[in-house]
Amino acid sequence: MDLWVFGYGSLLWDPGFAPAESVTATLSGYHRSFCMLSIHHRGTEDEPGLVLALDRAPGATCTGAAFRVNRNEADQVMTMLRDRELISSAYLEEIHPVTLDDGRQVEAVAYVINPAHRQYCRFDLETQAQMIAGATGGRGPNRDYLYNAAAHIAALGIHDPDMDWLVTRVRTLTQADVKP
Repeated sequence: MDLWVFGYGSLLWDPGFAPAESVTATLSGYHRSFCMLSIHHRGTEDEPGLVLALDRAPGATCTGAAFRVNRNEADQVMTMLRDRELISSAYLEEIHPVTLDDGRQVEAVAYVINPAHRQYCRFDLETQAQMIAGATGGRGPNRDYLYNAAAHIAALGIHDPDMDWLVTRVRTLTQADVKP
């Protein structure tokens, strides 16, 4: 059986491995949202950033990418993903059916938010923009994460008005910080 990984955020532009196959895919029952405080990669304990997570929502769908892992790399890829995605246990590693754009259905590893975890959050868009504009973590500024996510989601042909609003607002906020 092939190992598939579902990407919806940073895995879209940085899966951390060379996929044997990459296909646009849809996961039902979840939506992508900035509902996870980032205290390691895109923020700190004192000034958390926000990153995308899969949040359970009946009737929702999330379009992302499914990556097929080379069979001889499956163990290595899972170790790398667990080191990266399970750093604070805010994500749960689950297996879910996803539908590939070509109609195939596969079981894929997906990292979903644990709503009982202290990093789970829900903020209005303005609060999200303020946090994203100001936070920086071990992997760089939170705004870079937003810009990369927005660009790759758009490249998949997904229209996300909230993401577009956040990009515009964060650009405005960060430009205000730049002195001529």
